[in-house]
Amino acid sequence: MNFIEELRWRGMLQDYTPGIEEFLNTHQPVRGYIGFDPTATSLHVGNLATIMLLVHFQRSGHKPYVLIGGATGMIGDPSGKSVERQMLDKATIERNQQAIADQLRRFLDFDSGENKAEMINNYTWLKDLSLLEFLRQVGKHITVNYMIAKESVKKRLESGISFTEFSYQLLQGYDFYYLFKHHNVRLQMGGADQWGNITTGTELIRRKLAVERGLAPLEDNFSEEVFALTTPLLTKSDGTKFGKSESGNIWLDPRLTSPYQFYQFWLNTTDQDAPRLVRVFTLFDKEKIQALEAEHAAAPHLRILQKALAEDVTIRVHGREAYQKAVQASAILFGNHPTEEINRIDEATLLAVFEGVPQIAIPRQALQNGIVDFLSIVTDYRIFPSKSEARKMLQGGGVSINKMKVTETSQLNNFSLLQNRYLIVQKGKKNYYLVRLLD
Repeated sequence: MNFIEELRWRGMLQDYTPGIEEFLNTHQPVRGYIGFDPTATSLHVGNLATIMLLVHFQRSGHKPYVLIGGATGMIGDPSGKSVERQMLDKATIERNQQAIADQLRRFLDFDSGENKAEMINNYTWLKDLSLLEFLRQVGKHITVNYMIAKESVKKRLESGISFTEFSYQLLQGYDFYYLFKHHNVRLQMGGADQWGNITTGTELIRRKLAVERGLAPLEDNFSEEVFALTTPLLTKSDGTKFGKSESGNIWLDPRLTSPYQFYQFWLNTTDQDAPRLVRVFTLFDKEKIQALEAEHAAAPHLRILQKALAEDVTIRVHGREAYQKAVQASAILFGNHPTEEINRIDEATLLAVFEGVPQIAIPRQALQNGIVDFLSIVTDYRIFPSKSEARKMLQGGGVSINKMKVTETSQLNNFSLLQNRYLIVQKGKKNYYLVRLLD
């Protein structure tokens, strides 16, 4: 398929250098790369948008390179940051880069074919590059005027930017030059905030090739030998940053964001955002997406688009079994299901479902108390502020324990404990509490 046209209809194409579409259509396979700095133990859904660039690139018959920034991760990219990044120690970076490498292997084919993906680490060529050699090979060719004109630098000049972060674009530029010279990589891609860093690479290659070929920098036509491309940074329809929830980033690591929370993040996408996100994050073709949109428009309350989006992305990131558990947990917890079905949810999923919900820890012997005393017990969170309010809502049928309506005469000992230690208390339609019993 035509890579540029695929990105264009999906809304994934922002900036690109001239001549790129013709070059990609007449050369097969072209080698292109995206870099990922190991600044955290996991990638997040914002990174997933750029990973999808590589996925479509490979599906178009081209050869993707994944660059792990073992060296640049030690420096810190100022792009999109208002303050200096905290520098990480080498052991942390090594741990992060291994975790990120494992995640990236899920999305690309590294095993077979002429266009199988390659994974490389820029630490292998930057670790032995001396300061003097770096200044001669790189610093000599890029002016300070050129560097400070970059948006990532201009935004930081007033508040202050260290020489370390100021030089980041030179290191990234050298990465592109190195990959071009040693691996014939002709294209660098990334998010829109990386345009300045990426084009520093194309400029460095242009200038260095001019010197190597004995030409004046303005006489060459090297811009047609390497290319740059970016995809838009995603924001929600309300203007807020995409990829965050109330508890922070939505991570690809299930230990940081559970599969249930991950699934719910996509399921809760607004009708305004769903058409754009289903184009960016799924591999559905145009016909299928148009069919889903028509079906969704006919019955918006069924959330057809959101369910299709959540299913596709959750399965590709966490696997079908994790997706099925997330769907089961959602159906049980938000439907009318007996305690036996709720108890099928494992403890990790149960806790993930109720993350952010008030959690109350009480002694197990409190089950011997009456229902009113139990509901008004004084802890960090109180279900009811007084016994009279508890009685009033009990009389109105507004209290449930483990999805079963309770009255003032209900006996707590009659309820089966979830995982032998939890009770779910619901007050009204929307207020949940997770009660944990202490031995």
